[in-house]
Amino acid sequence: MAGIYLHIPFCKQACVYCNFHFSTSMKQKERVLEAMMREIVLQKPYLADHVVDTIYFGGGTPSLLSADEVNRLIDALYANYKIGDLKEVTLEANPDDLGTPYLKALRHTPVNRLSIGIQSFRGEDLKYMHRAHDEQQADYAIKASQDAGFSNLTIDLIYGIPGLGDQAWIANLDRVRAYSVPHFSAYALTVEPRTALHYAVTQKKAEATDPGQAAGQFEILMERARQMGFDHYEISNFGLPGFHAIHNTNYWMGIPYLGLGPGAHSFNGNSRQWNVANNAQYAAGLLEHATLNMELEQLSDTDTLNEYIMTSLRTMWGMDMAKIELQWGSDVRKKLDLAAQDFMLQKQLVWENDHYRVTDKGKLFADRIASYLFFSGEHEKNR
Repeated sequence: MAGIYLHIPFCKQACVYCNFHFSTSMKQKERVLEAMMREIVLQKPYLADHVVDTIYFGGGTPSLLSADEVNRLIDALYANYKIGDLKEVTLEANPDDLGTPYLKALRHTPVNRLSIGIQSFRGEDLKYMHRAHDEQQADYAIKASQDAGFSNLTIDLIYGIPGLGDQAWIANLDRVRAYSVPHFSAYALTVEPRTALHYAVTQKKAEATDPGQAAGQFEILMERARQMGFDHYEISNFGLPGFHAIHNTNYWMGIPYLGLGPGAHSFNGNSRQWNVANNAQYAAGLLEHATLNMELEQLSDTDTLNEYIMTSLRTMWGMDMAKIELQWGSDVRKKLDLAAQDFMLQKQLVWENDHYRVTDKGKLFADRIASYLFFSGEHEKNR
């Protein structure tokens, strides 16, 4: 079992908060797509021992691809990889791209799940974030996608936006239920270095985010999602039963995946690699030299342990101590059991069925809890 991620590094315009690799120039589009076709062939050995059951088009803005381009890439995957019964083929989309003709064309591709970047249903928020769509397009995109036959939808929402009051945030969440969307992701707005938002905040041209507001709205999010019947199965992800994101869940479970395209990351259980985050360099390497411009990191046993601690504590399934003992030994388990006691006393961790899980209170500090539990060296506890 494995997944394939395709990074489509193009956007109509730059959102102020985004630190993913993308370009607003479409000049390199055909060249990058041709290079991706070459990479698909070149990377064939990476998943030679695995059957692919999920494909994910991320970005950037994959909905800038035509349906024919989507089919072209997927056909190349079928020709070079062991593609099984595809459980999920997701395409990220901006609302302003989801017109009825395009949606009808997508229905003639293997895409069976749309991830729509709504972010907010309020015009003020969309303008603050420099989104390309407005409230009416957000509404239309969801309804038109459903009318076209895409019942497996997820939408992205952002909280902690300056000016987004708690009642307005609740109203955004209530739209999830009103549209009968079965899955959504919600993220706190963060001011990342080297983004337009970071520059605007430091130059006092934009209002800064408030950590207290974000924490309060995260608590509202958890309670509202519970009331609506959603599983809070990962810190930022909420799905009705049967609608958890399969591709992303596999990431958190440590299942191998291959990333294709500029800036894409891959993981095979023993190492990580990532392609150069530069469209021209990526394309030149593949088209002119038949080589992939990338970097590789071999993972130590301690690296894989710490990654498991981090990812498992972000999920509703938690950290499986039987797995810890089997894979990393009884000494590691004993040290983790001892280190976890502080968080048990603070009611940030709970012990159930041989698993440690973060509580609602602990979800506010999940990454900090994980970092405290990390090991350094050859399983030496970093306290």
